[in-house]
Amino acid sequence: MNLIIKTMEESWALLLEAAPYVLFGLLVSGLLRVFLSPSAVAAHLGKGRFLSVFKAGLLGIPLPLCSCGVLPAAVGLKKQGANNGAATAFLISTPESGVDSIAITYALLDPIMTVARPVAAFVTAAMAGISENLLGKRDDFRQEPVPDLTCPVDSCCDGVDCSPEIHRNHHSPHEKVKAGVRFALGDVWGDMAGWFFVGLLLAGLITALVPERIMAAYLGGGMLSMLVMLAVGVPLYICATASTPIAAALIMKGVSPGAALVFLLAGPSTNVTSLTVLFGILGKRATAIYLAAIAAGAVAFGLTVDAVYEALGLSAGAMVGQASEFLPDWVRWISVAVLLLISIRPLRSALRWPRHRGVHEHPADEKGCGEQANALPTACATPT
Repeated sequence: MNLIIKTMEESWALLLEAAPYVLFGLLVSGLLRVFLSPSAVAAHLGKGRFLSVFKAGLLGIPLPLCSCGVLPAAVGLKKQGANNGAATAFLISTPESGVDSIAITYALLDPIMTVARPVAAFVTAAMAGISENLLGKRDDFRQEPVPDLTCPVDSCCDGVDCSPEIHRNHHSPHEKVKAGVRFALGDVWGDMAGWFFVGLLLAGLITALVPERIMAAYLGGGMLSMLVMLAVGVPLYICATASTPIAAALIMKGVSPGAALVFLLAGPSTNVTSLTVLFGILGKRATAIYLAAIAAGAVAFGLTVDAVYEALGLSAGAMVGQASEFLPDWVRWISVAVLLLISIRPLRSALRWPRHRGVHEHPADEKGCGEQANALPTACATPT
């Protein structure tokens, strides 16, 4: 009984720290959904062995998609004209990062990890994407991208029968923001809520149960620590946001920040299910490059981060959660109340019928947005 109480206390403390930043990340994800132009996205990812990869990696950094949810998005990018390298880069950078996970990393960890996480995701994605393009066929770069321009607000325009120029001002900014918030609270949080609370409970259990001396002895730093965390993270299914409280709990128990970063990079970007689908989408070579880049990038950045902390004389455990102290208590309590309120429906649905959906699903799909509407949270966005 004491273990259960201690686990709930630790999980609640993490929820108080994380809630404001999760809500902020959800808001930004919704605005990206309705204001980012799909025509611009597709035009920049179809040509070039290098620049398209960099752009795809950068595009994936803010988007809140998990390792399974990103798969249909990558398929959509391929259909819109993105080359294999760009699709590979997008597949890596997107689940490893996101505005929501960046925000919660700042809340639960520290500024160093907040910067290291998206930087490592981008560099790893770029390495994999460029490798794939250099080994690919030159014909892969000659296709013209064909973006899906269906309206993200109510599917009133498909971008074909009515031109984007005419439809551009059809909906007011208020309508677009409302649609974006509906998407964030419904689709994005609907797929993320269950995993987020599972992550909180696991973090609380680790804090309450695991002795610090064991973690410090075996995962306190060095190559062995990185490889152990890599072996744990690769087959695991967990989203970037849900992995963050677990990483915070591990650091508090003595795990080195570099080893925790390996978990933050490998856990969200890979799992057995997504790897099998990836094999069918991009083939054997791209899947091998994908795994190799994630493993090499995670370990390299993990060792680098440990070296940075050591050089600066900083203790990651002492810095965990300090950023959240800048927010007054009433903001955190209101944020928790809002987060719990919007979690009732997705948690009830998850408990009634477990499902593994990507955040790409949207009511617009039922109204004729079509197969390519599943391409990306921004794939139906109105050009602005």
